[in-house]
Amino acid sequence: MIPIRDRNPSGTFPLVTVSIIFINVVVFIIQLSAGPRLDALLFQFGVVPIKVIYSSEIPGSTFANTYFPFLSYMFLHGGFVHLIGNMWYLWIFGDNIEETLGRFRFILFYLLCGIGSAMVHIYLNSQSGIPCVGASGAIAGVLGAYMVTFPRARVLVIIPLFIIWEIIELPAVFVLGFWFLIQFFSGAAAISKVQGGGGVAWWAHIGGFILGIILIKIFPKSRYRRL
Repeated sequence: MIPIRDRNPSGTFPLVTVSIIFINVVVFIIQLSAGPRLDALLFQFGVVPIKVIYSSEIPGSTFANTYFPFLSYMFLHGGFVHLIGNMWYLWIFGDNIEETLGRFRFILFYLLCGIGSAMVHIYLNSQSGIPCVGASGAIAGVLGAYMVTFPRARVLVIIPLFIIWEIIELPAVFVLGFWFLIQFFSGAAAISKVQGGGGVAWWAHIGGFILGIILIKIFPKSRYRRL
């Protein structure tokens, strides 16, 4: 199930959403130009669980190089498909949450969801030396917030059926609820391997989604339209 767009137009230009997408694209171009230094860049600015867990035992470890990656990791991506998928979801669903919260609160909301999802990833991958990168955790928070704020908003999706791709319109609560279930069951299936640290950070997505639901209930609203 691939969302194409929603039928829930916002009344303001989504400046923060567009800016986040722009920053992610620029950072990805920088990654492409890094060449053989890319692995070192990802290790430095991605979230590496063992760097956080054992920071006190690592020579030369500082507060900045241990905890700054909690912010920087969500602007790095593991490849073109990873980037496009994340930015596509943010483009579809981010504008309405930005409008609901207001620009400043949306920035804070987005960053907190990203930081929270990283903490979940570290908790379940404490022995991993593999960098975790990507905006997925922060965007999962946006999806969770959208699901509970606009549950009846209509979302146009593509459903691949063998060689036929069906395009249908479904309520957001179904589309995003289904997305969450995929993350949950994929995470449950991988739980025995989670300490290996590789692959998709399913539980970071789950953590971000749940945190988004919680935070959207707590944050003051700039504009609130329940559909």
